[in-house]
Amino acid sequence: MGRAAAVTHYVNSRVLKINVGFLLGAGSGSLHETSFDVPTVRVADDLTLDYVRGPLRLSRTTSGILVQGNLEVGVTGECFRCLDPVSKNIVITVEELFAYPDPRAAEFFIPDDANLDLAPLLRAEVLIATANSMLCKPDCKGLCPQCSANLNDTTCTCAVESVDPRLAGLRRFLE
Repeated sequence: MGRAAAVTHYVNSRVLKINVGFLLGAGSGSLHETSFDVPTVRVADDLTLDYVRGPLRLSRTTSGILVQGNLEVGVTGECFRCLDPVSKNIVITVEELFAYPDPRAAEFFIPDDANLDLAPLLRAEVLIATANSMLCKPDCKGLCPQCSANLNDTTCTCAVESVDPRLAGLRRFLE
């Protein structure tokens, strides 16, 4: 198999923006609950999610809006070892403060138009969640470093050096 097919049809990332002007005006302690059921959405230039689903709670604090919830997202990518296509369902626990009115108070902030944008937060959380877990199967054998054969599908006849090449110079001491 080759690389995963690129998704060309997706909804605009505007669906991940929530107008929170009513919460900002309501004062501290105000709550709003919402839920997402979004089909394929391009979160950033380097990340498209197959879906985003789940409830979110928005709480007004003195420092901004606290966003909490568990979102289920679908991620399609390549196996880190053999490069075969992989689809994963991931549950992301979100608990992040979107600062308002001082944008320097937190990593994420609410701009003057009062539209809280979840896309940057989702991108960060998905990249963290998939950092070392995009494997086609837990015991994926990967690719041969010599001939690039997928070792899950075939065996190759390459003589793979079992010594890390960075340590090859130390072999002289053993001889």
